[in-house]
Amino acid sequence: MTSIAVLGTGRIGKMHAELIDRQVDGLELSAVYDVYTDGAQAVANNLGCDLAANVDEIMSSDVDAVAICTSTDTHVDLTIAAAEAGKAIFLEKPVSLDLSEIDRAVAAVESAGVPIHVGFNRRFDPAHAAVQQAAQRGSLGDLHMVKITSRDPAPPPIEYIKVSGGMFVDMTIHDFDMARFVTGSEIVEVYVKAAVRVDPAIGDAGDVDTAILLLTHENGCITTIDNSRQAVYGYDQRVEAFGSTGMAVSENPRSHSTEIHTADGTRQETIPYFFLERYIPSYLAAWVAFRDGLDSGSMPISIRDGRAPLVAGIAAKTSHIEGRPVTIAEVSP
Repeated sequence: MTSIAVLGTGRIGKMHAELIDRQVDGLELSAVYDVYTDGAQAVANNLGCDLAANVDEIMSSDVDAVAICTSTDTHVDLTIAAAEAGKAIFLEKPVSLDLSEIDRAVAAVESAGVPIHVGFNRRFDPAHAAVQQAAQRGSLGDLHMVKITSRDPAPPPIEYIKVSGGMFVDMTIHDFDMARFVTGSEIVEVYVKAAVRVDPAIGDAGDVDTAILLLTHENGCITTIDNSRQAVYGYDQRVEAFGSTGMAVSENPRSHSTEIHTADGTRQETIPYFFLERYIPSYLAAWVAFRDGLDSGSMPISIRDGRAPLVAGIAAKTSHIEGRPVTIAEVSP
């Protein structure tokens, strides 16, 4: 049995703690910690685990692994502390908003040799994973294009946007990872056209809310990504891979499969509105993969997999500001 402590008990950390405790055989929730003690105490009481007084208590304990689900600006220091303590690490994305900071984490993890898994959970969505498998097994022939649609149902609060690092490293970072995952090839160039079409306050905060991105991959494949901070019909997440012998597509699931047919037309149920509604199964599958990675000695999403999407996000921001294609080599030689 692998014992795990969860650092951070906000919405994501609480969800991870509940999954570990209730749904993943072979993992045991040992303790939780958060600077907001009341929330952490409520999670500890609900799940019957210990409440740690501080991070040092967890790092010096005999827990086997830590899940880092705290605010992004704390990820690197906590990752380094966990690596130095010899703990296996489940790290929520993004690793950091600063490339030099990520490189500190990479150096610490690789020096310590501890297992680490970065939480790009969408790789474990069954539909997205099936598209990737079709592409990588050769079912689609020579891969020509990938199309990724990622649209949120509503923008986050402006106060969050101000500290998020911008849409390209906050929201699109998932799509950069998905592009690398489906194509099996590194991104070498990014070109962006972006605008403020949803809320002028987002522009006043120095960000954008609508974007089209064109990626060129090392293997010659082209990926397009479209992002919007507001899709009024729900949480819109689709992936398409197109090749010389076919196409694979992951569509949005419906709340249920009923269709109502009348003289006025056909009505279907809506797609999920919130990301937890859509991706709880993929979060669970990510934990199963973490457990299996501990057993096999090979984690599916490495610390360097966590670094690559940030590099692409920085390239995207530069492309938007300067109005030109930006190569990955410019950002990270």
